[in-house]
This record gives sequence, C-alpha cells and structure tokens, in this order.
Amino acid sequence: MAENLYDVAYKLEEALRESEEYKTLKKLYDEVENDESAKRMFENFRDIQLKLQQKQMNGEEITQEEVEQAQKSVQLVQQHEKIAKLMESEQRMSMAIQDLNKIIMKPLEELYGSIQN
Repeated sequence: MAENLYDVAYKLEEALRESEEYKTLKKLYDEVENDESAKRMFENFRDIQLKLQQKQMNGEEITQEEVEQAQKSVQLVQQHEKIAKLMESEQRMSMAIQDLNKIIMKPLEELYGSIQN
C-alpha cells in the first residue's frame, strides 16, 4: 500500500530541518538575530522587500524613489558580513527547495506536459 502523501511531506519537512543547508541557514540567522545592528539592518531590508512585493501584487506602481531606496538597502546589507552570509545561505536553501519542487511536480508535468512550452 502506498504511503500517505501527508506522511511523506512531514518526512520531507524533517529531512529539510536535518539538512546541512537548513542547519547552516539557522546558525547564520541566529547570528544576525543576536547582533542588534545587523538585526535592525536586516529587518529594515526585509520591510522594504515586503512593501515592494505587496505593491506589485496589488498592481500598484513602484516609484523610482522606492527602487533607489531598495537598491541602497541591498547594497548596505551586502556589505554587512553576517547578513551577506545569511543571504547566500538563503539562496542555497531556496535553490534546494526549487529542485525539490521540480521533483514533486514531475508526475504532473509528465501527465500534462511542461508548462514552459
């Protein structure tokens, strides 16, 4: 008998939590959280990101001033060693999740064909 899909999903969650990618991400996140200036800088960066994403989702226009503010924020956080390492780790974790998503979606792609046609 096939395993319940939700049981498999919870096993995947556990495997993600035990992966080196996640452990590294958590360690770096904790380092940023425990450094008050890094934490403030990172929170400001995330706030700017979320506001711009929300505006995009609502179909609102993003002003040149907002774009420039976002670019300055990115440059600032990239210069902070702890935040830069955290962002690199986030990128690696995101790539792993994208790879997992491709694997999970493979049966539907085979059934319906690639959506990217």
